[in-house]
Amino acid sequence: MSTSFWKSGHVPTLFAAFLYFDLSFMVWYLLGPMAVQIAGDLQLSAQQRGLMVAMPILSGAILRFAMGVLVDRLSPKTAGLIGQVVVIVALAAAWHFGVHSYEQVLLLGLFLGFAGASFAVSLPLASQWYPPQHQGKAMGIAGAGNSGTVLAALFAPALAATFGVQTVFLLACVPMTLVLLVFALLARDAPVAVPRRRWSDYGRMLVGNRDAWRFMFFYAITFGGFVGFASALPGYFSDQFG
Repeated sequence: MSTSFWKSGHVPTLFAAFLYFDLSFMVWYLLGPMAVQIAGDLQLSAQQRGLMVAMPILSGAILRFAMGVLVDRLSPKTAGLIGQVVVIVALAAAWHFGVHSYEQVLLLGLFLGFAGASFAVSLPLASQWYPPQHQGKAMGIAGAGNSGTVLAALFAPALAATFGVQTVFLLACVPMTLVLLVFALLARDAPVAVPRRRWSDYGRMLVGNRDAWRFMFFYAITFGGFVGFASALPGYFSDQFG
């Protein structure tokens, strides 16, 4: 990668955006790797377990629009700080009060959707610092935070087996809080003029832009398939192969 890329933007913000995205994806995916243990503790059926792991995905898809509006109305950094605080509070509440019912775990999944909405924050936060010829690379680096799903898959089940599911929620708060501090210190909004959008602007994009619908369809199949399968497969493997 040429040195012009690193000199053309703000590397600390790019690094903070990646960390925020990475840890957000870790907690967004948290229920999937622990689905078998949680379902066993709560005596959930296969259908209930499926909805449990689907809830953060569905919530994240919807909240991405809400977080995108916050990015437009406030700023990427402010929206990111709000999203991280909501997720940390939700995890801390799940640890302190416990998750003792199907309805409570669905509620937790709803709030974990704010972590899945980090897409709408980290990509504009990073890319707005860079000229058009480098924005793809900036979004690629920030978007590598998808790797956070690996952290949850590697560590969450073993930690849950050792310390209990409830303790995992507390342990997840630790790196999330550290990243929140790093994000608050390093991330900066780009000094660019972003036009304030009206609600009618969003409507025109959805109604009149066929490419947007094509991209959303491909995104739903590719990335949606990745997240959906990744979350559902632990339960499937447990049912089929023990």
